[in-house]
Amino acid sequence: MDSNVLLAIPLLPLAAAIVAGLFGRLVGRTAAHVVTISAVGVSFLLSAQIAWQLLTGEVGVYNDSVYTWLVSDGIRMEVGFLVDELSVLMMCVVTFVSFCVHVYTIGYMHEDPGYQRFFSYISLFTFAMLMLVMSNNFLQLFFGWEAVGVVSYLLIGFWYTKPSAIFANMKAFLVNRVGDFGFVLGIAGVVYYTGSLDYQAAFDAAPMLAGEQFALASEWTVSAITLICVLLFIGAMGKSAQVPLHVWLPDSMEGPTPISALIHAATMVTAGIFMVARFSPLFEQSETALSFILVIGGTTALFMGFLGIVNNDIKRVVAYSTLSQLGYMTVALGASAYGAAIFHLMTHAFFKALLFLAAGSVIIGMHHEQDMRRMGGLAKLMPITAATCWIGALALIGTPFLSGFYSKDFIIESVHEADRWGATYAYWCVLIGVFVTAFYTFRMIFMTFHGKPRYDDAHGQPHESPWVVTLPLVLLAIPSLAIGYLTVQPLLFEGFFGDAIMVLPGNDVLARLASHFHDPASFALEAVKHPPLWLALGGVVTAWYLYLKNPAITDRLAAAFAPLQPLLDNKYYFDWFNEKVLAAGSRRLGQLFWKAGDQTVIDGALVNGAARVVTSLAFVLRRVQTGYLYSYAFWMTIGLALLLAWFLILA
Repeated sequence: MDSNVLLAIPLLPLAAAIVAGLFGRLVGRTAAHVVTISAVGVSFLLSAQIAWQLLTGEVGVYNDSVYTWLVSDGIRMEVGFLVDELSVLMMCVVTFVSFCVHVYTIGYMHEDPGYQRFFSYISLFTFAMLMLVMSNNFLQLFFGWEAVGVVSYLLIGFWYTKPSAIFANMKAFLVNRVGDFGFVLGIAGVVYYTGSLDYQAAFDAAPMLAGEQFALASEWTVSAITLICVLLFIGAMGKSAQVPLHVWLPDSMEGPTPISALIHAATMVTAGIFMVARFSPLFEQSETALSFILVIGGTTALFMGFLGIVNNDIKRVVAYSTLSQLGYMTVALGASAYGAAIFHLMTHAFFKALLFLAAGSVIIGMHHEQDMRRMGGLAKLMPITAATCWIGALALIGTPFLSGFYSKDFIIESVHEADRWGATYAYWCVLIGVFVTAFYTFRMIFMTFHGKPRYDDAHGQPHESPWVVTLPLVLLAIPSLAIGYLTVQPLLFEGFFGDAIMVLPGNDVLARLASHFHDPASFALEAVKHPPLWLALGGVVTAWYLYLKNPAITDRLAAAFAPLQPLLDNKYYFDWFNEKVLAAGSRRLGQLFWKAGDQTVIDGALVNGAARVVTSLAFVLRRVQTGYLYSYAFWMTIGLALLLAWFLILA
């Protein structure tokens, strides 16, 4: 595998970002999008070529350093690439979705004065994500990890004159710093025990770490591998928006819609899922860490789905759907079904990017209206957007033969097969979540595209979006329909990932499911025997009845569930707790340190106090300096007497 080609894949988007960002005014709007789209497109073609060569056996796995930055105390800090089946799949997904988003941006942002700057940011984001997924060492991983965080901060707050956008990007930045603190401690733990930043060194040391104990206190020890894995997963909780570090993702909808698709569908939020799958040799050594992941994932999958039911902002509904689906991926990781998690990551990238971009198309057609209560009947006016959005919705809820059906069903089956602590709780969460997902998804579909029109056409009649917006929708609809059917067998049951993912024989739930799988068509036809299909159908029918057939009943249901309404409207009070307890407590603690520490002790006692002591002492000594000879003779006599007395005492 040619290292120059591997370097070109991330560096092309970086070069394009520099051209569009630094020379955007010079080259103009058209050149900015041509350069960035071309760069990402070439990166996708090169990634696809490498994937083909790797899968056909033309080239082998690449794991090598391309540049040594420095060596400190025997620890090598390098830029290197690990390109295997896992990373090449991520490279193809990231570059393809990014390419679609770049094209879509031409139509969505064509009137924005920051046009070139936006293309620079999304191209830079693609570079950072590629560096993350291609890395072969913790240092480069951390660089990519932090770089996507910084660029997402810039993208979420792209409209920097909008106060809500500035609040959202600061919130995303701070919440991710909490997760990243745990992540960097986990990396420090790996370096402490292995003396290396290289992945392979950590993987080779994993069995040894399973037997090591780390002393948290004099009489309290914990397994070193459990501590490292939990800390690494805390980083994933921040990036992949798992409870309780999920609060930043819904608010990040304040940014332009293209970044919602780019950040929240295929790239940044899936970085944590990819990271845990990449470090499967470490996580497989800790049952405690995997159980922790199961519980967090199950909680996120179910309870974030409930919030999608009560939201009326079309983008936020899709955002809470992303949170829920990330919970499904996390549950698969906790069940040791890493392949199923990555499979759902891939299928979800296509249909969720499709739903986000379709939501953006609706917003364009509705003249920037985002409230679904002011929509309705748009299917006739926006047929391409409606048709592609239907495809994305059907894939999301797990319709047989569509992509989401295979990935979601195998996650549910995997966690049902798992026998570790927390699996039963996670299973019921993801199973109930099927109904919830179908309900909020088709609530969105019916409120937006069907029923009586509720929009105000004072700003003009809603209209279909231009081709630069609808073309990416069609491109994403194709894999949303077929990618699951075409890839489920090789990815899950024919060893596609090879040595890229390691699962202990006793934990291999996918191997146990292999005996029940014959082919994609048979599995889809057998869906009628399993609960998820009927739960999904129940969710769709319920949404149809409440929002199309008999919408008046929704008011009675709202009254019946009124006690729960504040809980859901306030998003389980996570934001309230963060603001009133954590943030307020931090401010009060800072005020205490300021008042008591800085003003009283440092300024008052040490700085001003020292000055007052010197002033007082000088005032006393100044009274001795009278300028009269008899005064000096008097003090000399007193001093001589004291000196003689001292000598007599010593004698």
